[in-house]
Amino acid sequence: MKNKIWQFIAIMAILSMAIVACKPAATPTAAPVVEPTVAVVDTVEPMADEIDCTGVTAGDEISMLYQWSGTEEAALNAILKPLVDACGIVVRPESTRDQALLDTKVQGGTPPDIAFWNVSQLVQYQDKLQPMDALGANADNYASFFTDPGTIDGKWLGLPVKADIKTIIWYSPVVFDAKGYSVPTTWDELDALVEEMVANGDVPWSMGMESGDATGWTGSDFIQDIMLVQQGPQYVLDLMSGAIPYDDAGVVQAYETYGKWATDPMYTVGGAEGTLSTGFLDAIFKVFSDPPEAMMVKQSGFAGGEVAKQYTDLAYGTDFDFFAVPGAQGLQGGADWMMAFTDTPAVRALVAYLSSELGGANWAKATFDLSPNKGANGNYVDPSLIKKGEALANTNGFTSDIGDTIPGGFGNAEWTAIVSYVNGGDLAAALAAAAAVQQAALE
Repeated sequence: MKNKIWQFIAIMAILSMAIVACKPAATPTAAPVVEPTVAVVDTVEPMADEIDCTGVTAGDEISMLYQWSGTEEAALNAILKPLVDACGIVVRPESTRDQALLDTKVQGGTPPDIAFWNVSQLVQYQDKLQPMDALGANADNYASFFTDPGTIDGKWLGLPVKADIKTIIWYSPVVFDAKGYSVPTTWDELDALVEEMVANGDVPWSMGMESGDATGWTGSDFIQDIMLVQQGPQYVLDLMSGAIPYDDAGVVQAYETYGKWATDPMYTVGGAEGTLSTGFLDAIFKVFSDPPEAMMVKQSGFAGGEVAKQYTDLAYGTDFDFFAVPGAQGLQGGADWMMAFTDTPAVRALVAYLSSELGGANWAKATFDLSPNKGANGNYVDPSLIKKGEALANTNGFTSDIGDTIPGGFGNAEWTAIVSYVNGGDLAAALAAAAAVQQAALE
């Protein structure tokens, strides 16, 4: 069942690249791309013989293809520098966000030595990829919920190198302090805090999700996090595989929990109308306006950068901050994967380095989002990444986005169900329609 689950997850290429274009890509309806929030810092210098250069000759080249540019590319260069310096490897990089270029290279018989891409490409190119363990990757530095998605038909083909998490709630510490509110540590405490805010005349949530054709995606993120609280990560994985239908009682429970807050003006700005019509960026800003229109917003890591751009006088940690969704038994997020098309001494040195604790530590110090490598824990320098890194290190599970993962148009069906429900539609009918798309996609 595990391999079947992750094969379904890996199939997301067909849908996820289309959704990514709507969701994380820079379009008028999309969530902004997250980039490092501070300058790249010095990485950890390796001890003597800590980097294995066996068989590598100075000047050996590694061709790379990835989607990163700007500060992200600078961070990757900082991470690779200790390896390059130790072994004399010459990196030949190429940056593009067009996956068709990777397809063209692979189909033409000239793939890059290394590609950093999506998990779906592991399935697409599985017959052309080198197994990570055969290249010297250290699986002991990764939780199984990070190695499993990269394992296709029993072969470990993808090394998870970069991750982000969505299971967080943004708030203003200075506002909380002024009003006597405390950051909750359990779901019951969060629920009690919401009721306390209502009793005090404050609106707890800003839940606007208007995003053009992608309206509903913020709701799907919130509902999935509620599932992680109420049911746990295996339940989410079973929804992705089709083992559990999308109209299951656990899904109904999560929708009803979400709906209580998303449709009532006592709980969210503007009630149902506000949830449907308020842009997702405006929903973030309402928590940090003066005076604030709401106390909290559940949103991914990019929210901090948007607040800093919108309100240049606000300081992270004082005026805006986040906490992990309390009670969540796992985290929702995304990951980038390294895959190898060739087996050379230089490629082996790269794989061994990035999968080592030193590689994880350097990824963290370079402020390139999060690393699934346990060596990253305790080595983050950006204050927000320190908190996110602690959440990642302590989680018992990690799941991708349900709507991004199930193919066959399920993402749009899920958004349609959420919008219909918030707009007063029949929940059973909405979920039955989404479940039909789910089952058809996974047959």
